[in-house]
Amino acid sequence: MIPGGAWLYIFSAVIGLIAGSFANVCIYRLPRGKSVIRPASRCPSCQTPIKPWNNIPVLSYLMLRGRCRACGQPISARYPAVECLNGLLYTIALYRFGPTARTLFYFLFITALIVITFIDYDFQIIPDEITLPGIPVGILAGWLILPDPFYRALDMGMVASLIGAATGFALFYAIAFMSRGGMGGGDIKMMTMAGAVLGWEGVLLTTFTASLLGSAIGIYLVIFKGKGRKWKIPFGPFLAAGALFSLFYGQEAVSWYLRYGRHW
Repeated sequence: MIPGGAWLYIFSAVIGLIAGSFANVCIYRLPRGKSVIRPASRCPSCQTPIKPWNNIPVLSYLMLRGRCRACGQPISARYPAVECLNGLLYTIALYRFGPTARTLFYFLFITALIVITFIDYDFQIIPDEITLPGIPVGILAGWLILPDPFYRALDMGMVASLIGAATGFALFYAIAFMSRGGMGGGDIKMMTMAGAVLGWEGVLLTTFTASLLGSAIGIYLVIFKGKGRKWKIPFGPFLAAGALFSLFYGQEAVSWYLRYGRHW
């Protein structure tokens, strides 16, 4: 028999898988200028509409052995991977923040970051359809329901959310200006959105974490994969990873720094 509390985690994981399936639709269609509502999902190879019972997240992929039922062509394993990633992160969010309204908002934020990650990886763009609505929605959520990610006993508040959004915009606008195009407008808007949700401390921790990850991956690609130093790596996925780290572990990171880091 499953304990009562476990049902919440199962439910959040299932909702995460379903939302991950919609994230896959957004990842494929947004950069191609297509509607994410219509038409219904189709096989990317033969364009045959996928029946609802053949479109169950992860399960249908396993039952069909990763192939389209109509044409038999293989379907990328990234589709169930995105669904599983989204479901896993929803479950972590529930564990970290409990069954609250703020957790439901974090679900949306997580899925937005996943969509941004894969679109930027594929096309080197961060879609305005995600970031521009995300900025006012993040500020509104900061005003109404969000705690401060770094000091969770305190509410975020609209002022803190506005300061976070302004910090994200100003910092990345300055980076874009000084790098003369090395940072795009999509990164600026993404970090404005993230700042509205995470506050100014979150912007700084996200930037630091993303830079650390990006540098590590860049060095690996240069040394072990023979990539040239001028080879461009999209920064959006690293920013998304940094934002998730700030969301889940920002408070712990600040506590660790105050205890140990400042004595270095």
